Amino acid sequence: MTNGKSVRQVNARKWRDGAARAETDRLAVEEPLEIRLGGRRFTLTMRTPGNDEELAAGFLLAEGFIDSTAELGEIRRVRDAKGAPEANAIDIVLNVPADGLRERLKRNFAVSSSCGVCGKTSIDALTRRIEPIVSTLTIAPGEVLAMPARMRAAQAVFAATGGLHAAALFDLSARAPRLLALREDVGRHNAVDKVVGWALRAGMTPLSRHAMMVSGRLSFEIVQKAAAAGIPILCAVSAPSSLAVELAEEAGITLAGFVRDGGFNVYAHPDRIAG
Repeated sequence: MTNGKSVRQVNARKWRDGAARAETDRLAVEEPLEIRLGGRRFTLTMRTPGNDEELAAGFLLAEGFIDSTAELGEIRRVRDAKGAPEANAIDIVLNVPADGLRERLKRNFAVSSSCGVCGKTSIDALTRRIEPIVSTLTIAPGEVLAMPARMRAAQAVFAATGGLHAAALFDLSARAPRLLALREDVGRHNAVDKVVGWALRAGMTPLSRHAMMVSGRLSFEIVQKAAAAGIPILCAVSAPSSLAVELAEEAGITLAGFVRDGGFNVYAHPDRIAG
């Protein structure tokens, strides 16, 4: 089921069979979200409206500004001059001492500055912050192959617009993988943040008994977010980047790409794929 915040109708001239006609079309909404920390502007991201609180929480965990649910304080909508909630601005109060927050801001600025300049520097900085995942969790090849279809079936906004990425979280502690949460967004990294933020706010992290499936490709950033959430198995329908594979190897994450058409490739820690 879609909501009015994530889908918008527009006029379009559609060409079909050599002829044009005016029709309406449905598009995925893209709008900015301003995230504030304690009333101060922190960052701005382009996203599909919906689950904004989860997006902000997941982003803060992935980027190292918080380490646990306990450090995530109140998340509230910014109010305008008339006291009405702003649609595209939220404010977060962290349970982190001021000195500690300043140190984290300084540390993460250094990591962001190195990203794209020196991959090894980025990986080393991240692995100093996040312990490598040690897990005996396994998944059968057939269960990996079933994930894309299960994710696609739950993508309501994609079905309406064809214009969104998705991230799906599966619980592997039962006999068969159970789809726990799926989020959609114009940015694949935002979709991952929303899922991680959902789990963080529910007190479920680290996600040591879970696997994540994402649409599109696997970038360094996606693996970084999975590592911060403690996810041991990460899969995608498309290709990983070289830096994503390097980080997955260092972080202890099983990385599977090209999960489609009855097959897939495992690029890091293949022992968790049983059979």
